[in-house]
Amino acid sequence: MNGPGRAAEQTRTEGATPHPPQGDTPPALMAQLFADQRHASRHEPPPPAEARRQALSALETMVRDHLPEIAQAISQDFGGRAVAETELLEAVPLLGAVRYARRHLARWMRPERRLVAWQFLPSRAYVRHEPLGVVGILSPWNYPLLLTLSPLVDALAAGNRALLKPSELTPCFSALLARLVSEAFPADRVAVVTGGPAVAAAFCALPFDHIVFTGSGAVARKVLAAAAPNLTPVTLELGGKSPAIVCPDYSLAAAARSIALGKFLNAGQTCVAPDYVMAPHDKTEELAEAILAEVRRAWPAIEGNADYTAVIEQRHFQRLAAAVEEARVGGARTFVHGIEGETGRFPPTIVLDAPPESLLLREEIFGPVLPVVPYQNLDEALAFIAARERPLALYCFTHDRAMREKLLDGATSGGATVNGTLLHVAREGLPFGGIGPSGMGAYHGHDGFLRLSHARAVHVAGPVNVLEWLGPPYGRFARFVADLMIGRRKG
Repeated sequence: MNGPGRAAEQTRTEGATPHPPQGDTPPALMAQLFADQRHASRHEPPPPAEARRQALSALETMVRDHLPEIAQAISQDFGGRAVAETELLEAVPLLGAVRYARRHLARWMRPERRLVAWQFLPSRAYVRHEPLGVVGILSPWNYPLLLTLSPLVDALAAGNRALLKPSELTPCFSALLARLVSEAFPADRVAVVTGGPAVAAAFCALPFDHIVFTGSGAVARKVLAAAAPNLTPVTLELGGKSPAIVCPDYSLAAAARSIALGKFLNAGQTCVAPDYVMAPHDKTEELAEAILAEVRRAWPAIEGNADYTAVIEQRHFQRLAAAVEEARVGGARTFVHGIEGETGRFPPTIVLDAPPESLLLREEIFGPVLPVVPYQNLDEALAFIAARERPLALYCFTHDRAMREKLLDGATSGGATVNGTLLHVAREGLPFGGIGPSGMGAYHGHDGFLRLSHARAVHVAGPVNVLEWLGPPYGRFARFVADLMIGRRKG
């Protein structure tokens, strides 16, 4: 097996398959890339800890050394994205994940001893965490670096091989990633395929050992349908309407700062961004003004501001504009910072009194538009959340322990941050994943290692095997053991 530490010099030798520089990957090439990885996973032993560390180090070096190119490619795909957002929101957590996995890998790989019941003594039992084989990773456009390579960190830590399919909405980044990966890894370890929906459909139909998909619920259903004939297990990281709840005891100014940051970074194109805010009915306008003040402080101007990210596509821009206009027609008030222009920068918009049936309160917004919803008491707020599908994230702002526990108990979500936003996603020691319509399964850190490993049970029989004494012909000893283990008393 080729060691990952030699990946860069071996990429074009020893059977590695070249990547096309751009456009759709031909079906035959994608099938060959998968076949090479599958063959290697079936015929080579699981990589030891040192080989996995070397693979993680190769990934770290690839990202760190080419980060300016990566940030430029992503900005080009977005039509303007702050370099700081790519570095802080994508590269920093990604490289942190690499280092975390590398540091803890030996402990994760250690066999876990399990207790042996007295009936099976003397013997030993333990669990081995082994690679699944080949993992397919389909990533979205909103955080193309992090959401493509963060699952890869877990796949490599677990000893797997991986085929990556980035979004067709980020063609510059996807082409660059294909080149960089081909230079950093042999193709039978990690490879990239590019293209649109047809390529994605063919990708999902391959008999992977696991698929990790991040994206919308509508596409997730297609991924599940394509994976079903092969019985391929799937991890889904989706989204939904993640609420933020400001309790009466919490400072509006402090909540506004956290909410503005969590909502308007990346122009709201974040799966765990607060989708709407709930506040006491007599404080909604004050909160809206406080959030808008924080937005103005962070982004004094919108048009021409390199720190404010553009909306990825014109159709997404138009979708947001139509949703806001629908709410206005229905009687909503809007607080807007900036003017809607033609550069793709959708202005930060806060909406009060949006009709309950409006798109803004029915569907995930995924953009820089934030409805503020009033509540009379926490029970009413919880009922509002419960009437919607379970979200990917929950944010609650309170210093009162009883209120915090009431919200955490009453509003189930994939994850939660108390008195802040987004922070639970950045913690490698915490699992990241949704529940129900917001996702299936969790990864990050040890949880990602376990998710992409097979827990193999091993029992080592001792010199005395009681079970073999119980076989037929059944006699008095078998009846005695059965009575003892069942707890049956002699009458």
